[in-house]
Amino acid sequence: MLYNLAHPFAEHFALFNLFRYITFRSGAACLTAFVLSLAMGPRFIARLRKIQRDGQPIRTLGPERHLIEKAGTPTMGGVLILTAWFVSTLLWADLSNGFVWAVMFATASFGAVGFADDYLKLSRRNTKGVSKRMRLGCEFGASLIAGYWIESLMPASIANTLTFPFVKEAVLPLSYAFPIFAMLVITGFGNAVNFTDGLDGLAIVPVIIAAVVFALISYLVGNRIFADYLQLHPVPGTGELGVFLAALIGAGLGFLWFNAPPAAVFMGDTGSLALGGALGAVSVAVKHEIVLCIVGGLFVVETLSVIIQVFWYKRTGKRVFLMAPLHHHFEKMGWQEPKIVIRFWIVSMVLGLAGLATLKIR
Repeated sequence: MLYNLAHPFAEHFALFNLFRYITFRSGAACLTAFVLSLAMGPRFIARLRKIQRDGQPIRTLGPERHLIEKAGTPTMGGVLILTAWFVSTLLWADLSNGFVWAVMFATASFGAVGFADDYLKLSRRNTKGVSKRMRLGCEFGASLIAGYWIESLMPASIANTLTFPFVKEAVLPLSYAFPIFAMLVITGFGNAVNFTDGLDGLAIVPVIIAAVVFALISYLVGNRIFADYLQLHPVPGTGELGVFLAALIGAGLGFLWFNAPPAAVFMGDTGSLALGGALGAVSVAVKHEIVLCIVGGLFVVETLSVIIQVFWYKRTGKRVFLMAPLHHHFEKMGWQEPKIVIRFWIVSMVLGLAGLATLKIR
């Protein structure tokens, strides 16, 4: 909004010229979201405690210590993230940019599904929220619309193609199947982050790391000069997603202030689904879906651990892991929560660096 207001006067006032630069607005968006999160956090959490009283319902089949250590902690902290994130984006992003609105649509839709799921769990006082069929149906519908929307904004030459890291020219034409592919990416990552959100601070830091990497990718892909130099497929307009992701980073850091062990609030499905959906939608917009699987490899592995566990148990009656998702397996092995969380953060940092390396290795 501020960009749209200041842009007409940029040539006459040097200060307003700053708003032309994505880097300036990204930094401002990050700082704004961070300050908003910190400012709203204490009252917001106090309000959640008053409304929820007994906090998030804890799975009885989960690690035993969770029933004691995490009982009474309020959930739906994702509302705090989304509020600071969206307010900052609306303030600092170019609101005439279609990519910003398409990605925000996907994020808000997934956040709404997560909110409904959290609300039902709290109102029923159990861990069963929205039915799996209804939840996936809503997610597929929202991500399919987002996929069509994003495709319509891209250059025709690459609009419905899949690009590959490490390769200069090769693309895979998906034709009319591209929105379906986008749907699978967005929905898949929405749920992958949701699976990972099981320990204090475990999900939010890898999300922030992925957002940092994709903020840079968005800026480079959206800039024709940088894209040509790095032999990337340019997508004009996606640079503005750097502002959106910078706001995510700021809101995520503000939330981590309250989610650091021992957590004062959980993000809940409201936050985890929205964050994962946003990363998936951005990766589709910048044509780096495979790179997201590298950068977000932790989320991929957590999801695979659940799929493998369910498949093998139904087939043989035996478990591959002591418990799924994977972080619970390490809990069952006797690892302390801070050790699991910090080591997973380290893995995410390494994967983030590996994802950045794909930009130069062509």
